[in-house]
Amino acid sequence: MHISTRLTVRLAAVAAVGALALTGCTNASQQTGAGAGSTESATFDPSSVAKDDALIAMLPAALKSKATLDVGSDTSYEPAEFLATDGQTPIGYDVDLAKAIAATLGKKAAVHTADFSTILPKLGSLYDLGISSFTINPERSKAVNFVSYFNAGVLWAVQKGNPKKISLDDLCGKTVGVQTGTVEENPDVSGRSAACVKAGKPAITIVSLKNQTDVTTRLVGGTIDAMSADSPITRNALAKTNGQLETLGAVYDSAQQGIAIAKADTQFAQVIEKVMNKLIQDGTYGKILKDWNNSEGALPKAVMNPAAGS
Repeated sequence: MHISTRLTVRLAAVAAVGALALTGCTNASQQTGAGAGSTESATFDPSSVAKDDALIAMLPAALKSKATLDVGSDTSYEPAEFLATDGQTPIGYDVDLAKAIAATLGKKAAVHTADFSTILPKLGSLYDLGISSFTINPERSKAVNFVSYFNAGVLWAVQKGNPKKISLDDLCGKTVGVQTGTVEENPDVSGRSAACVKAGKPAITIVSLKNQTDVTTRLVGGTIDAMSADSPITRNALAKTNGQLETLGAVYDSAQQGIAIAKADTQFAQVIEKVMNKLIQDGTYGKILKDWNNSEGALPKAVMNPAAGS
């Protein structure tokens, strides 16, 4: 599919900002909060990260004097960035990475909940960084600098042991759960269903639900045969359901996600690239992703402005 942008984002945002709001694998807001067995217990202590005076010295003058890094994030995408049960505190692996980046630069991270479509236009003015599961695509890369840090795509799940013998090669007549408004729903699963009908086989019964947690619950209960979701979501669901689910097939339509920095702030983007590679090398990055059940999305190296997917 080669879908480009964040894996989950509001349909309204797509309409509002055009190319900048095109999203990675889905078009709906995750809206799960921290309920239904959330991994809210994952914690990260930024004091465990030592500041790096050499990297601090490389910061642009305006940022050297700031005590905080202001980060824009659409906190509706568990487990990357979402709100704790208090409805106010941002948590998730992107939030922890923001804290680690800030600590390396001798600062604190202030993660601000924002509508997804508003983050990139406000870089360099309201926000120093945008960390919100932005898939790196050509349109966005023209507008901002990116530092790659994560890889995500589409990943399916079935009940543990695959008792219904579900195969991605033949889903005709099966019941598949998806989150409403996602590209898993359309064009992926709907396209597969249309192909079934064209071949004279039964259509796929698509169960489309507003909240991904409800899709997961249906799969655990056996009222659907399989579910399709963004890879971070599926991995999180597997971890939260205590071994009741397993993946089906491998991740596909994967794309790199990036930390966004204003296009004019090239010097700062170069510093962020160095900070991320330090966090990768010292193990902080890997620990954060592991704590949030998403080690498989790790990149071996952070790259500033990598080639964007189409």
